[in-house]
Order: sequence, then structure tokens, then C-alpha cells
Amino acid sequence: MSVDLRRRLPSVDEVLKQPGIGPLVERHGRPLVLRAVRALLDEARGRAASGDTADASDLRAGAVDDVARRIEAQQARSLVRVVNATGVVVHTNLGRAPLPPAAAARVAEIAASYSNLEFDLVQGGRGQREVHAEQRLQRLLRAEGSVVVNNCAAAVLLAVNTLAEGREVLVSRGELVEIGGSFRIPEILKKGGARLVEVGTTNKTRVADYRDALSPLTALVLKVHRSNFEVTGFTEEAPRRELAELCRERSLPLVEDLGSGLLEAPHPLLKAEPRAGDCLAEGVDLVAMSGDKLLGGPQAGLVVGRRALCDRMRNNPLYRALRVDKMALAALDVVLAEHDAGRTRGLPVGQMLARQGKELRAQAEELAGRLQAAAPSFRFEAGPGHSAVGGGAAPTVELPTWLVAVVHPRLPAAGLLTALRAGDPPIIARVSEERLLLDPRTLLSGEDDLIVAAFRRLAGT
Repeated sequence: MSVDLRRRLPSVDEVLKQPGIGPLVERHGRPLVLRAVRALLDEARGRAASGDTADASDLRAGAVDDVARRIEAQQARSLVRVVNATGVVVHTNLGRAPLPPAAAARVAEIAASYSNLEFDLVQGGRGQREVHAEQRLQRLLRAEGSVVVNNCAAAVLLAVNTLAEGREVLVSRGELVEIGGSFRIPEILKKGGARLVEVGTTNKTRVADYRDALSPLTALVLKVHRSNFEVTGFTEEAPRRELAELCRERSLPLVEDLGSGLLEAPHPLLKAEPRAGDCLAEGVDLVAMSGDKLLGGPQAGLVVGRRALCDRMRNNPLYRALRVDKMALAALDVVLAEHDAGRTRGLPVGQMLARQGKELRAQAEELAGRLQAAAPSFRFEAGPGHSAVGGGAAPTVELPTWLVAVVHPRLPAAGLLTALRAGDPPIIARVSEERLLLDPRTLLSGEDDLIVAAFRRLAGT
């Protein structure tokens, strides 16, 4: 007669009474410990049911250590800091723009206390959250009005739904782009309740094409900056001023999805990128842009332009669902203040983009030397290369930089990449021609030390 192996397993109470479990309960609380014990026993019962003959005494002996490991895994943070050694400044997968320390401190202060988010300190009654960062944004861009929502796609969605629900939106065929995360302009228009009318061709769209497409159902003209690709060769694009004149003639708003949020070019190679202030000066009624790309701030969708249109967007019920919280406003206000004071190169993104070859070469050579001393089994070599702006901005711009190339006689580059990602903190690099590449452009203060420590661990020195 076979014996049901599950009967040999201890009960939950038996495990909880083991001497080492008490300290775990004191440190982590009974609910977490109880959950870990139940998971341990459930797995053991599953193995026993399948015929695993492991002695139950082994489970009892190792129960405390197993429960402790499970609790540690449960308590581990999923969202962690990483070191960006890729050279991609606005790295979408790595959280885009890092905040300056002053903005991070401000967020912590506001998050950990009450604030006057919607309280008027002068009148002593209900206030408006929009006054905090938006007044600075309006002043900075000399705009009548502004709206802040949670990202640029939300800004475009809100504008379309507010101004064109049930009607037509004209968009050049060459601007029907797909942005990050598979969001496509046609899909955003559809969700906004508007009907897309394609204008012109992929490579050539003239003002006359917009004029010919106008109808009594036309509600607005949407211009979309091709921030993540370029069309070259036999091309033509309707000038903003002429398009704005056409829209004024027909009393239609001209809205531009600018995307990256450039206010001032921090690098000479970015001077060709359109700036928000220039778009407004050329007659665009509303400009939508991201707060966490070239602006260098928190995730946000910023809309600036005519006050009457901004007020209509704010009165849309969707605005409440899309608006940002107090922490984003706190960070945005600090970042905009830096722009207002002309200190954009003090922002991490502006600082990284502005770095030049001489400085980067010195850092790369110093880092390579330190790494060679710390991990002599590897080979480290500094040499010229290119960084990328990232974040779907300036896709063809290659920023000259200096790189540290890493080679190991036995470990392939892909394996090194995996090993660095498994560290604490994880280090994210790139691979080219079977070499691991580290780009100093995107390293924050003190992160050279973290890279040296990581390779020292890998080398076992």
C-alpha cells in the first residue's frame, strides 16, 4: 500500500513555531511570513503529489532559510536605479530625463507633506493647481495659456477631443507617425472622436493640399513633427507661417505636436530641431510637447498657446482624467525655473547634450585606466565614437563622443552585458562588433566608481 507523501509534510503551524521564524515575524510582520510559509508548503505538496520522495525532515531543516529568501524576493523593489552607459541621452526604456537634484528634493518635500496644490494662500479658499508650474511656462514661452497633462500623447488626445470631436482633422500623409509604445497618430485621432483626413503625399505636402482638403466638417489642422525619422530627397513641407495664415483665413486652429519639447538647443547639432517658442511665433495656435525629453523634466504633456483654446481643453471632462499630480508639478516648476534663469546646462539632459569631445575623451581615458587596474583580465581601450539624443528626437544626429571598449579573452560581449545588468545597481551598456561599449556622456556624477566596482567584482579582484 502506497503512502501519501503529502502526509509527511509539516503543517503551517509547525513551520511557524520553528525558532528561526519568530525573528522573521518581528522584522517583516506576520502576513508576509505566513504568505511565504504557505507558498513553501504548497510547492512541497505539489512535488509530493508527483512522487517526489524527498524527506520531509529536509524541508523542516531548511524552512527558515527558504522563508527568509522568499520574503526577500517579495520585498525586492521592481523599479530600481540603473547606470546608463549607453550614450543615449533621453533613453525611453531607462526613464528618459533624469531630474536635477533640486527637482528631486522638491518632489520629496512636496510628496511627504501637505501642500497648497489647490488652495489659495491669499484668499484662504479653493485655488487652482494650474497656477504653480503653468504660469512660469506661459511666461517662459510668452504664451497666453497652457495646459499640463500626463504625457504628450495625452495632450494631443485632449486637444483633438476638445476641438474636433465628431469632425475632421487634416494631417499630412508624411506626418502620420508612430511614436513610442506603438501609439499612432491615426489611432489617437480616432480615440479623440475625430475623423482623419489625409493631405498631400508621403514626401510632398503643400499649403494648396490643405486648402483643397478643407470642408465644412474641418475642425482643425494638425501638424506633427517627424521627431523619430526623417524624409530626405525629393521632399516638400508646407511652411508653418503659410499654413497658419490659411487656418486664420478659415478660423481654424493650427495645432502642432512638437514631441521632444526643445526650448533652447544645448548642442550646435540640435539647432535644426524646431523650438516651441519659434512655432508659436510662426502662428501655431497650440503647441504640444513632452516634459521629460529635451525639456529635461518629469513625464508630462505640455500645451501652450491661445488662452481661449487652452481654457476649452481645461473645461473638457477628460482633462481631470489626464492631468498631472503634485509631484510632477513640483518637479516641472523647478525645471522650468532653470530654463527661465538660462541655466539649462545645469539640467542633466542639457549638461549631457552639451558635453564636448575634449572633456569626454579625458573621462573615457581615465575610466579605461582605472578599469584596467581594477580588472587586469579584461582589456579596456578608449576611442572615438558617437552618442545619440534618443527619446525620438533628432534621429539622424550623431553626437561625437569617446567610448571605452571592453573585451575579455573568454567571455563574449553579450555575456558581459548580461552580467552587468545583473549587478547592483544594474549597468546598461551597448555592444558593437563583439565589443562592450561604455559611453561616459550619459554617466552621472559618481557613476564611474560604480562601473569600476562592477568590473572588479566580475574579475574577482
